[in-house]
Amino acid sequence: MDTSTLALLYIAAFTAGFVDAIVGGGGLIQLPVALVLLPSFPVASVVGSLKIPSFSGTVFAAIQYIRKVKVHLRLLLLMMLLSTLTAFVGSLLLTKVHNDFMKPILMLVLIMVAIYTYSKKNFGQHISKELSNVKRILYAVIISIVIGFYDGFIGPGTGSFLILSLITIIGIDFLQASANAKMVNLATNAGSITLFLIKGTIIWSIAIPMAICNALGGIIGARLAIIKGNKFIRIFFLIVIVGTLIRFAYDVFIRR
Repeated sequence: MDTSTLALLYIAAFTAGFVDAIVGGGGLIQLPVALVLLPSFPVASVVGSLKIPSFSGTVFAAIQYIRKVKVHLRLLLLMMLLSTLTAFVGSLLLTKVHNDFMKPILMLVLIMVAIYTYSKKNFGQHISKELSNVKRILYAVIISIVIGFYDGFIGPGTGSFLILSLITIIGIDFLQASANAKMVNLATNAGSITLFLIKGTIIWSIAIPMAICNALGGIIGARLAIIKGNKFIRIFFLIVIVGTLIRFAYDVFIRR
C-alpha cells in the first residue's frame, strides 16, 4: 500500500477513536474508509482487522473515564461478561447469515431516538432514576445481552445504543453512561476479536498502526468529554445518531 492510503487509514482510525470515546459510533468513520481503501481484501478480513484498533481506542478511553467517573464495578463486570459472550455469538451468526433485514427496523428506531434526544433538552443531563438493586441488575443483564449480540451481528453505533439504553432504562446521565458504555464496548470487541482470531482473518500489518492512532484519539476524546460534561456529550450524541441513520439509509435504499 502507498503512503497516502496508509495516512488516510491512520487519520480515520484517530478520528474514529476520538468520536467513539465521547459517544460511540467510531465505526461509522473507520469502517467505510477502510472498505474503500482496501478493496482487494475480503470484507471479513477488513472488519476483523478493525476490531483491533477499536479495542485499543476503547481501552485507553475507558482508562480515562474510570479514573474520573464513578461506576458500579460489580454490575459493570457482569455486563462485560455477558456482552462478551453474546458478541461472540453475534459474530458467529454473522459468518452464516446476512444482517440486512435488521437495517430498516434500526432506521426507524434511530429516527425516533434523534427526535426524542433533540426535543428533550434535559435528556441525560442528570441522574433520573433510583432503581432497586434487583431492577438495576435485571435491566443491566437485558442491555448486555441485546447490545452485545447487536455489536457482534451488526456493529455500527453500538456505543451510542449502549449510552441510550443506560440513560433511558437505568437512568444515569451522559457522562456516567459514556464511562459504562466504554467498558461494555470493550467486552463486546473482545468477544468479536476472539472469533476473528480463531478464523485467522486479522491483517496485523494494518491493525497494529491503526490501533495506535485509535488509542490516541480515544485518550483525547475521553478527556475532552470529561472536561466538557453532559451538554457537550449530548450534542455529539445527536451528531453520531444522525450519522448512523444516514449509514443505514444508504445500506437500505442505495447499496442493494
